[in-house]
Amino acid sequence: MTEVELVDIWFRYPNTAMFSLRGVSVTFRSGEFTVVRGPNGAGKTTLLKVASLIYRPSAGRVLVDGGDYWSLDEGRRLGKRREVVYVHERPVLIRGRVLDNVVYGLRLRGVGEGVAIETCREVMEELQLWELRNVDVRKLSAGQAQLVAVARALVLEPRLLYLDEPLAHLDEERRLLLLQALERARERGTGVVIASHQDLGGLGVDRVVMLSEGKVVRNLYLR
Repeated sequence: MTEVELVDIWFRYPNTAMFSLRGVSVTFRSGEFTVVRGPNGAGKTTLLKVASLIYRPSAGRVLVDGGDYWSLDEGRRLGKRREVVYVHERPVLIRGRVLDNVVYGLRLRGVGEGVAIETCREVMEELQLWELRNVDVRKLSAGQAQLVAVARALVLEPRLLYLDEPLAHLDEERRLLLLQALERARERGTGVVIASHQDLGGLGVDRVVMLSEGKVVRNLYLR
């Protein structure tokens, strides 16, 4: 099990006076589906980037399975970092085909091409992307590009998966496909954390974390 615990986290962007996160304490665990809610500017994106080990907090501690992440040496941090994946609100895709993008992370990790493609095929079929595998990503709609970015993350089978507004550009059909795929990932043991303005309708959600002005104002388990 992977657990990321944020303890009294404060975060301020360079050259700014205001803190984006103020005394945040919250824990994310593998096998749980958490939705982070709050208005624009509440700190949702910043929270996900701190929890996904991308941003180092200005103050406070980030504990990964009980150990202080930022006190580890670079090699051990890299090992922990490989267990979590962050998906940006605006998809960051490489030039080339849809399949090139989805296999990218697996190939970087040394997985052979044949095995990587077979691994990707299952996830891509779940998200109705397999028939688009040879399409240039520059020809995709915003919603299709978002699903490609999510598929690339899912094939890595991370212990914790953070997604920033993944539903923003999806129609109702693709929205349901994505939520079902994330629910299946949770059932396989991945911790799913979504920052979203949208109501997920309770589908698979274990917990809702509410942010306001950089603080956690509610941490509610639904089941």
